[in-house]
Amino acid sequence: MPELTTSLSDRTAVITGSAQGIGLEIARLLGSHGARVVLADMNGQKAEETATLLRADGIQAVPIECDVTDESAVDAVVDKAQREFDTLDIWVNNAGITRDASLRKMTLEDFRLVVDVHLTGTWLGVRAASAVMRERKAGSIVNISSISGKVGNLGQTNYSAAKAGIVGLTKAAAKELARSNVRVNAVQPGLILTDMTRAMPPEVFERMEASIPLERAGTPTEVAGAVLFLASDLSSYMTGGVIEVAGGRMM
Repeated sequence: MPELTTSLSDRTAVITGSAQGIGLEIARLLGSHGARVVLADMNGQKAEETATLLRADGIQAVPIECDVTDESAVDAVVDKAQREFDTLDIWVNNAGITRDASLRKMTLEDFRLVVDVHLTGTWLGVRAASAVMRERKAGSIVNISSISGKVGNLGQTNYSAAKAGIVGLTKAAAKELARSNVRVNAVQPGLILTDMTRAMPPEVFERMEASIPLERAGTPTEVAGAVLFLASDLSSYMTGGVIEVAGGRMM
């Protein structure tokens, strides 16, 4: 029976899409609780800058450029984590993009791109990370879904489909990996204060915020808190679960 604390001392965590935004805050919080973090991001230069920032706070951090839709690139992240830190204990599938448009105007290219980054990218991460974790008989994988995967969003048939798919992937993988003591869970953020939501028309943002029982948007750190819980031994008896971080919106 593990000691139930949030300590991640001597553990290595990979976070995809971690050069900025929610991914950065996940890396920062896991690192502040003792994890050594690998920052995997499409923007290699930005990942380097973020690693430098985290190191200044005393966090062991290494960057690596990674396109999560590229099988060999994802495998290279696993190799990097093991080469740098000798272990891989936590994997957070956070990388994502949006290409919003109405169903009538959305191109097939933009539909496929969003599904590929979110869903295929998450699948590749789960598969690569679990291959190592199976051997060690331990590990926690956290997939970032979205409340839009539960209820659907106007203009986001691609994003909503991908985020719903992540929930199904999470549950199926959790069933396969449970016998190896590898846990797989998901987090569904709602309206979170990021560069993407700040770019929304003010009236749209206000309308969405008004629908939230807690009467405010969330922060990236609040999403990171749920990830920390799932990554740590506090959630040692949880797998296949989905935690909503949405202020009660769409509950």
